[in-house]
Amino acid sequence: MTTRQLLEIAFSSGRTGSGPATWGQRAIWDAVRQLPPADAPRYNIATAAPLDPGLPLPVLLTALERLLHLHDSLHTRLLPDGDGGLRQVIDGDGTLDVHLQPAGEHREVAALGARLHEELAAQGFDTATQWPIRIGAVTADGLVRHISLVLSHTAVDGSGMSRLVADLSALCLGRSPEELAELRRRTRQPLEEAEFQTSERGLRRDAGARGQFLRKLRQGPARLFPPAVERPDRFPNAVLRSPALARAVERVAARHRVSTGSVLLAATAAMTARLAGSTEAVLNVVVNNRFLPELADAVSVVAGDGLFHLPDATGEFGEVVRRTHAAAIGTYRHAYYDRSALDAEIARLTEEGVRLADRSCVFNDTRELLPAAADPGDDRTTLSWPVEFEPRPGLTYALDALQSAEALSLAMTADPSLLPRPAMERFLYGIEELILSEAGPDATAPARATAGLA
Repeated sequence: MTTRQLLEIAFSSGRTGSGPATWGQRAIWDAVRQLPPADAPRYNIATAAPLDPGLPLPVLLTALERLLHLHDSLHTRLLPDGDGGLRQVIDGDGTLDVHLQPAGEHREVAALGARLHEELAAQGFDTATQWPIRIGAVTADGLVRHISLVLSHTAVDGSGMSRLVADLSALCLGRSPEELAELRRRTRQPLEEAEFQTSERGLRRDAGARGQFLRKLRQGPARLFPPAVERPDRFPNAVLRSPALARAVERVAARHRVSTGSVLLAATAAMTARLAGSTEAVLNVVVNNRFLPELADAVSVVAGDGLFHLPDATGEFGEVVRRTHAAAIGTYRHAYYDRSALDAEIARLTEEGVRLADRSCVFNDTRELLPAAADPGDDRTTLSWPVEFEPRPGLTYALDALQSAEALSLAMTADPSLLPRPAMERFLYGIEELILSEAGPDATAPARATAGLA
């Protein structure tokens, strides 16, 4: 195997400027700085893919340089201002590193690509001194055969990464940067977004969204699950992969004329209530916030948290699905706000002894935001326990919906003192069973291949 190389792409004549950080930049920056350094890379947004039939290296390097000109977020640093604020600084010149791994033989590409991607994704970013993007490439027979993109979450969210990948692909295929810039001319760059957020219109939107969030926060149950007796050392992660669920969720959505996201959210709410022994559920839902036309194609971080409250989550599931869809629309509408201002209001209410709802259960539907993962092609439902994480304060569970070519996966990380592994297993299989039952007799009951409670 040939020694890895580090190439530098020179960047100059880019847009420059500075101003307050956006709500999204500040929210992620605050979240990451509270983590232990070893845990910070979990917030990276990363994707990797083989390139077949391959791409000449000069074509890739040129496309990457043009990509920097298209999107300011890729050459933006974040600096504390000394007064508790955070500023974004857009650099007009600099260099972008590309980690290049030559493969001795073509058959080595997949393994080397996976290893390189894992290494790059496992490193955090110093957003004060570094640009928030890291590139890896594996070459064989004179062509780039595998590429890795790793970005700080302060630069992009899932939707932003999806749009970044689309633009890089278009540039590699020969589309001109001028044509792409024209398509994105209505899209706000982060500095322009911050200008809107500090405008009169932006401040009104912020106040309205935070007010709605706080009203919901006063309505839900103060605690869903009993308080933990012991603090666990690690949080297990379980992944249920189900080809049958991928088909059934589409069928249920069509039957009730709702989105597939609402079906998954309804099943998650129902299982949360059941395992908590409650009739209601409160979920912290990650919302992509691409509703404003100026943010629809933004390569930046605009996703935010919405508070979803369903008073009767244990009723007939079809009815739960319909009510979830209606309630979710309001949640999405009010998920674009200043997180630091909301946190300050919540802290004040807590100090005053106001009873607030439990926000420790998190749902994130990433299926349309990130490229589909590789899939083994097995038609059975499988449950695996791939990894354990450092404890996350204030979290009961986080559930991510993931898409692959042949299946839908649910990845759940939970506090085992609140949801032990058998309860996590019941939770995930319960979501699958609810949706398959609602899909009707034509939905195939999946065979199971469980990896066990390792």
